[in-house]
Amino acid sequence: MEKMHKNIQGAENKVGLVSLGCPKALVDSERILTRLKAEGYIISPSYEDADAVIVNTCGFLDSAREESLNSIQEAITKNGKVIVTGCLGKEKDLISKTNPNVLAITGPHQYEQVIKEVHKVLPPKNEPFLNLVPNSGVKLTPRHYSYLKISEGCNHKCKFCIIPDLRGPLVSRKKSHIINEAVRLAEAGVKELLVISQDTSAYGFDKLKFTNEKEQYGDIFELAKELGKLDMWIRLHYVYPYPSVEKLIPLMTERKILPYLDIPFQHSHPDILKKMARPANHKNISEKITLWRKMCPDLTIRSSFIVGFPGETEEHFQSLLNWIEEMQIDRIGCFKYENVKGAKSYEMPDQVPEAIKNQRYDKFMKKAQEISTINLEKKVGSIQEVIVDEVNSVSAICRTKADAPEIDGTLFIESNFDRLQPGDFCRVIVEDYSEYDLWGKII
Repeated sequence: MEKMHKNIQGAENKVGLVSLGCPKALVDSERILTRLKAEGYIISPSYEDADAVIVNTCGFLDSAREESLNSIQEAITKNGKVIVTGCLGKEKDLISKTNPNVLAITGPHQYEQVIKEVHKVLPPKNEPFLNLVPNSGVKLTPRHYSYLKISEGCNHKCKFCIIPDLRGPLVSRKKSHIINEAVRLAEAGVKELLVISQDTSAYGFDKLKFTNEKEQYGDIFELAKELGKLDMWIRLHYVYPYPSVEKLIPLMTERKILPYLDIPFQHSHPDILKKMARPANHKNISEKITLWRKMCPDLTIRSSFIVGFPGETEEHFQSLLNWIEEMQIDRIGCFKYENVKGAKSYEMPDQVPEAIKNQRYDKFMKKAQEISTINLEKKVGSIQEVIVDEVNSVSAICRTKADAPEIDGTLFIESNFDRLQPGDFCRVIVEDYSEYDLWGKII
């Protein structure tokens, strides 16, 4: 996903920024823009109008690396002065070889270094305009929702993943810093917080051995409990199915946080999970999901899966199809395995041919669509609280508690929506459904 961001008035130097990749990278871009605006820079909406361009890259998959390299080349062609940051910044030799005219290359979450490189190219011309920067900072999401990053890095050694190499081991933020940021966002009008990290369940694990620091961090339950005191929707993403998840469910039944878990299961068959070196057990996961839903019947589970991992047989794949149907996973995403250089799975035997990956992907998404359709049909006649994302001439585009922005479905209100504004909450009775979306009317 590529975004060239809007104009911010206030100074002579103009900097463009292209943000690629995941929500965690988007948060990094927001931090860079907040600092630049504080120093009086204009953030330009176009290559041609900018004095320099920052490209915040993604390097997780080969397809993402290719998109990042193409974006760097486009910025060089259309502007000429380019600073590269983000995950692909770890591969300086690759970037320099393909785009030798890049001015500087920094790695992921190196905000200070990015600012230093901007200073070299465009020295600040004015005194910092700190009073012009809102307490919430510069946001790249709509005003009513925001991502809240609680940690960096990951301690897992999944064989298909290079994130620990790109972003390092787990480093949790202090709980007080996270809560203070959440409060500032609430005061700025944010109605929904999307809690993100590489491994949300592991928050605070890196501080357990430091007796004098444990209380400053706590764990994900303590953090979620504190966030739940705010008058906002709190949505948890990138949750691993540790025992601590069970402690979160009562917060959902008490309406402190949304009854929503984004858990990247990746597969269900024990043989493939073992090959992937995933921190999960197939039998235990099925039992946990059953227990969670018994504790919180309204729970929505979103997950992503990989098809075509080395060694995945037709039997393994069919087992996965059966499992997502048995468990009725509500929101499903799927990726075809990419053999990324640097990942431990890169030289594994029994690589699955691309044609078979494509077939399995199509079958998987067909099954996911069937599950979604059945589950959404059950919502007809129910009353849902929704948040409004957008209002146009024909409808209000909303989301239920079961839907995260950009990745899940929507609920459309096509009558009596004239007074609604983005960020409003309203109650709706569901009247119709499709494979992924709902339609309803205000009550």
